[in-house]
Formats: sequence, C-alpha cells, structure tokens
Amino acid sequence: METIDWSNLSFGYMPTDYNVRCTYKNGAWGELEVCTSDSINLHMAATCLHYGQEGFEGLKAFRGRDGRIRIFRLEENAARLQSTSRGILMAELPTEKFREAILTVVKKNERFVPPYESGASLYIRPLLIGTSAQVGVKPAAEYLFVVFVTPVGPYFKEGFKPTPMCILRQYDRAAPLGTGIYKVGGNYAASLVAGEKAHEMGYSAVLYLDAKEKKYIDECGPANFFGIRDNCYITPQSTSILPSITNKSLMEIARSMGMTVEQRRIPEEELATFEEAGACGTAAVISPIERIDDLDENRTYIFSKDGRPGAVCERLYNKLRAIQYGDEPDPFGWVTVVE
Repeated sequence: METIDWSNLSFGYMPTDYNVRCTYKNGAWGELEVCTSDSINLHMAATCLHYGQEGFEGLKAFRGRDGRIRIFRLEENAARLQSTSRGILMAELPTEKFREAILTVVKKNERFVPPYESGASLYIRPLLIGTSAQVGVKPAAEYLFVVFVTPVGPYFKEGFKPTPMCILRQYDRAAPLGTGIYKVGGNYAASLVAGEKAHEMGYSAVLYLDAKEKKYIDECGPANFFGIRDNCYITPQSTSILPSITNKSLMEIARSMGMTVEQRRIPEEELATFEEAGACGTAAVISPIERIDDLDENRTYIFSKDGRPGAVCERLYNKLRAIQYGDEPDPFGWVTVVE
C-alpha cells in the first residue's frame, strides 16, 4: 500500500479495499455481501436513474488516542435513512442490518482509518438506490444498499477557520413541503449552480432563505446554520431543512454547557444580532462563518473581525470532537466502539 499523507488529505474519494452490499427483492432484504469491486451493475431503466429513487447518509469513524476506532451516531444515521426511505417510497433498511453493514465495512478497511491527531477521519457513505427496471413513475420493487468508506481531511480546505458566505435570492434549495428534509441527491443537484456561483465570487457556501417568502434563514448548501447570542444557541426550524445529526448533537452539547437552545424560524434581520454564527454537518463538524453578504440587498453581517472562530463555536467544536475521538467521556451514548 502506498503511504498516505494523512495530514494533507482533501475531502474527496480514495479507493479502499472493501465495500458492503445488500439487496432487497421479493419483499425482503438478503444477506450482507463483502465486495472488492467499486462498480455497480445497473439496468439502464433503474428507477434511481430516471425517478431519483436514491438516498444516502454520511457518518464518520475516528481513531482515538487509545488506538480504538469509534463510529459517531450510527443509529441516528440509520433512522434518518429510514425517514428518507419513507419520504420517497423506498424499502426501509432495518437498523440492525445498517449497523452490521457499517461495522463490517469499517473493520474490513481498518488500515484506512487515519491515525489519531492527523486531523483526518474515515468517511462512511451508505447509499440506497432503486434498481428495478421500469418506465413509469412508481416505486421500485428491488433495491440495492451499498456502504463504502474513504479517508478524508477537512470538508472546507481552510479547516476550522471562519469563511464568508452569501445570500442569493434567485435560487432555492428545496420547496417547503418537498424533499428538503430527506437526504436525497436531488437536493444537492439543486444547490450546485448557486454553490458554484458563490465559489466563483470567493464565498465558501450559499445561505439559503426560505423558498416561500424569502424572509427566513433555511440552511447552507451542505450544512445546517446556527447563530449564538447571549449564551443561546439558535438554529432554524423549517419544513425544507435536512435534520443534521451534527446540529442535533451540538444542541444537546450546548444544553449540557448551560446554554439555552432555540429551534425556530429566524428572520434574516436577526442575523445582525448574532455574536457568532456557524454551519454544521458531518463533513465539516462546524465551519465558523466570518460574514454573510446579502448580495441582493447590499447588506453585510459580520461575525469575525480577526479571522478567528468565536469562543462559543470553538468550545462546541472541541467538545464534540473530544467525544468523537474518545478524549472525553460520552455521556450521551453517541459513540459505537469497534471491537
């Protein structure tokens, strides 16, 4: 195996040794299969290709100081994939089957779990797709569940440093009663044009407003949004936001630190009152926001003047990472240790 430069990994795909698969047909899930091929044999009329019947998850495994591997919030990811399956009428994968697949793929690819303190982790990507060949809009009768892994560095190349974001009103990420609350590829496809435009202008991401009224904060392209004010963690509530497992975890950590937590609609003007702001998700954990430029209204909201993360963001980030790596106790029962 070629030597991997663990501390300079990008957030991208690197081939690993094994992936795990499971097929649903005749109304039942089959046995797990360990596979070395990184290709899928797919019928050209598969429902995932024509009608978007596909959902995925993202979770991580971390190697601790003690050498043990810990997987973060495995059951919560299983539950979210089940919610996505209900949302777009796919067969639901049982939690136990999900758990077995994740543990198997991590153990089989143990040599790709980055060392402690390298700043890298093992990214785990479960994928569920409709595979039946059909022309006509209806749910598939057969499904394929695949899990692959790849070692990754930080999602934003700047790492834990504040970056600028922008508001672009001419784009929507998801409709209020659409698929925004499910982790499906279409939501990400819908964010590509706005995201590229933002990158060209020097921003790390777009902060979307609600699609209906363009008055309230929704989420950033790849992550949930939160603001900090007066020892309070405030994050949007909306029917078009993906329920981020990282955000859920940060809310619990904030409460455990004595902060109050509010999950509610946030009007755009309220951005002016926040002392700190951040985007959060599995890939980035927390990406502190330096400023948000509302390009249509010619307004700027500043959260970091010295290029450094705010104290609360830093505290939350360090606490979550300490639990993920096993540096601190896990009072919430979030971590699965790979035996």
